[in-house]
Amino acid sequence: MAMLRIVASLAVMAMIINAAMAATYNVGSPGGSWDTSTDLPSWSSSKTFLVGDSLAFTYPSNHDVVEVPKTDYDSCQTTNSIQTYNGGNTIIPLSSPGKRYFICGTFGHCSQGMKVEIDTLAASTSPTRAPTPETGIESPHSPAPSHVVSPTESPSLSPSLSRSANPSSSSAATLANTLIGSTVGFGFAMVMLLSL
Repeated sequence: MAMLRIVASLAVMAMIINAAMAATYNVGSPGGSWDTSTDLPSWSSSKTFLVGDSLAFTYPSNHDVVEVPKTDYDSCQTTNSIQTYNGGNTIIPLSSPGKRYFICGTFGHCSQGMKVEIDTLAASTSPTRAPTPETGIESPHSPAPSHVVSPTESPSLSPSLSRSANPSSSSAATLANTLIGSTVGFGFAMVMLLSL
């Protein structure tokens, strides 16, 4: 019975730590947003998105966010849209690895560059977080990376994928989520250990 309790505790702690380490990326920031003037392809290619992260789209009422298949992304069409979001503040969780495509459905905006391709990678066992530019504070779960895997490099037996770019998130919210998640995880671990 004690062994089952330990295994369950470790599983729950792993989930809490993973959730605390997820990043929220404000699309286009810093210095831009979900609009026609931001270089969104350069923005997305400078980021490393992992399963568990989220995209935050902030936009005025004359815009929207439409998830489309690759063919519609390339042709700036919304014919086969997967999902349409509006309301000015959209959070989209990146829950599985692979490429996703987002465009603005307002006529002419996609062809003016208001589109972004997001390539989400499977989360590794120990992703690291660089300090955010706004706060300069590292995540408490950020050990030094032991090995960085680039897209052209063959992975070693147990690579540790490192974030190559700082998440452009609202750093106060990310820091708060990280600290709360860490505190809850640590507290839960202590309760479980003390109850043994």
